[in-house]
Amino acid sequence: MFYLFVAVLKYVIGITTNTGAGADPSCQWAKAGHPGQVASPSQGRGRDAAISTMASRAGPRATGTDGSDFQHREKVASHYQMSVALKSEIRKLNIVHVLIWVLMAAQVIVSQLSLVSYKVVAAPYQWEYPYLLSAIPTVFSFLALPRNNISYLVISMISGGLFCIAPLIYGSMEMFPVATQLYRHGKSYRFIFGFSAVTVMYLVIVIAVQVHAWQIYYSKKLLDQWFTSTQDKKKK
Repeated sequence: MFYLFVAVLKYVIGITTNTGAGADPSCQWAKAGHPGQVASPSQGRGRDAAISTMASRAGPRATGTDGSDFQHREKVASHYQMSVALKSEIRKLNIVHVLIWVLMAAQVIVSQLSLVSYKVVAAPYQWEYPYLLSAIPTVFSFLALPRNNISYLVISMISGGLFCIAPLIYGSMEMFPVATQLYRHGKSYRFIFGFSAVTVMYLVIVIAVQVHAWQIYYSKKLLDQWFTSTQDKKKK
């Protein structure tokens, strides 16, 4: 009986050992990190996520570039931002000039058509008539901005000097004797709604000169930006 019990025990132990040795080799390889193992779908997704995370550490990258041209792209972006800012400033100045022009045109129309008494609105000075042509550079400026038209912007700058600045200089000289008389004797013979016409028009000249000076200045800077962008495109 004893020998029979030992024989049965050996047989049971042998079956258990063979079962453990016959386990799926792929599981053992997977535990050992065998290079020939086939990854499961979940393992593949985890690996892709890790690779994606490692690749994204460098930050977002523009399509079609390896990131080495970032200096050029930053330069183009700065040119674009400067151009947008200059256009915005020029538009604001153009709107202010339109308001001044409307007031001047209203005075001329009211005086010529005798819509009100000259004691209420005085007759315009001589310089105010050529100043009405200052609408020309503003129109060309508005036309030049949307499509970056260099020719229109140049015309706007040149005509601004002729039709805006020149009449204002002439007007300050024309009204100077009247302003001197008002300062010395306190007498004025022209009025605009009860105010001395020469005082009102000198105030208009001071504002208009600043508006047109900034218009020409910003237009020149914008023109330089456009020329720089054009040269960069030709180099490509």
